[in-house]
Amino acid sequence: MEIYNLGNSNTVLNHFISQMRDKDIQKDRLRFRKNLERVGEIFAYEISKKLRYSQKQTVTPLGIANVSTPDDNLVIATILRAGLPLHQGILNFFDNAQSAFVAAYRKYDKGDDFHINIEYASSPDLTGKTLILADTMLATGASLEVTYNRLLEDGEPDYTHIVCPISSFYAVEYIKKHLPGDKVSLWVAAIDEELTSHSYIVPGLGDAGDLAYGEKI
Repeated sequence: MEIYNLGNSNTVLNHFISQMRDKDIQKDRLRFRKNLERVGEIFAYEISKKLRYSQKQTVTPLGIANVSTPDDNLVIATILRAGLPLHQGILNFFDNAQSAFVAAYRKYDKGDDFHINIEYASSPDLTGKTLILADTMLATGASLEVTYNRLLEDGEPDYTHIVCPISSFYAVEYIKKHLPGDKVSLWVAAIDEELTSHSYIVPGLGDAGDLAYGEKI
């Protein structure tokens, strides 16, 4: 599996990630959502370099221009709710893409033990398409694995790009073992070393869904 850590390069992406992590700046929900959307746009641009292209002719007022444009049939899938601003950022660049949404969350059993529960999924046929699966945080990898397998029920894509800006080292190793490495790439902006006993990423940024949309009951 290819792992692309864009945070290793000195770009404006790191500025947006820094603001998303900052406990004072992240009190501004609008700023948090906007930064997450910007991060999605940056990932979309980088992923665009990995797509398939062919030359096409564009008629201008003065003639014909030969332009190389992407051929992939894209579907952008997002885990609700934290992934919505990230989804919008990716969709801003891939405006002709179809969309899929999955409501997946941790359901705690006893103590810190939990399983992943999916209540809702909506997706077009994924057969032969290029899937971009986006979620803000990748803590244990369990939600992502369950979501990926659920989406496969709607057809098997040719290739999947997973976008998780803040990831844990544990989760990266987990999905490398549990997802098909020849058909999946992982895109991150930071890989944090620590997970708490409650499976929260440290230093992480907190609960991305709450920061974007307010605390839930």
